[in-house]
Amino acid sequence: MPSDTPQPAFVLVRPQMGENIGAAARAMWNFGLDRMRIVAPRDGWPNPKAVAMASGAGRLLDEARLAGDLASALEDCDFVFATTARPRELTKPVYSPEAAMKLAAEKIAAGQKVAVMFGPERAGLENEDIARANAIISVPVNPEFASLNLGQCVLLTAYEWRRQMAEVAPVVTDLGKSDWASYADVDALVNHYEDRLDEAGFFFPPDKAPSMKTVFRNMFSRMPLTRADVQMLHGVMRQMVRWKEKRD
Repeated sequence: MPSDTPQPAFVLVRPQMGENIGAAARAMWNFGLDRMRIVAPRDGWPNPKAVAMASGAGRLLDEARLAGDLASALEDCDFVFATTARPRELTKPVYSPEAAMKLAAEKIAAGQKVAVMFGPERAGLENEDIARANAIISVPVNPEFASLNLGQCVLLTAYEWRRQMAEVAPVVTDLGKSDWASYADVDALVNHYEDRLDEAGFFFPPDKAPSMKTVFRNMFSRMPLTRADVQMLHGVMRQMVRWKEKRD
């Protein structure tokens, strides 16, 4: 059975190729969606090509709700989005995928059932289909090449749904087995370098030494160093000193 997770239903309207239905299922499951509805698939149902393309998301196809027409596919829904890249003559609010999934999340949280319609590969949804929708989702694609593959459109919409459901950090740093260096770690490193560079006569002439040390310390404080980085830099300086002492 589909999961109990509140979510929109994705309705594939008259899809033409089994491979694209499978790709849509895979895209949905990538982002935790498993409520698929299929309206009048051209090549019949079930479709072995859809199963092959779905890979590990075949369960969605087994549980997909098959409908003979769009009206029966949407009969239990309170709010319906239609995806289209082409300008239409119908007066409806048009949302970006992000804004649409934000609204969908709000409506579902309020207990409503939401569906998103995706049209057939050849030409997308017809005006008769879109007339059944409450709002349109329009992807800001290149106007000279606005056609999106069914699987791509499903993937993009599913990703925006996932962003509404989970806190997605824009940047994550993988620290491996280390951790960020503390202030004390960096301070000890800078003192180590300053002491050795002082011995080497680097901070010269004497009247400029204080400002040079300030710039040097500021350089290290700007760096996002890990403890592993700090240990390595200590080792670099120790090895350089040993090498010089051997040469002397």
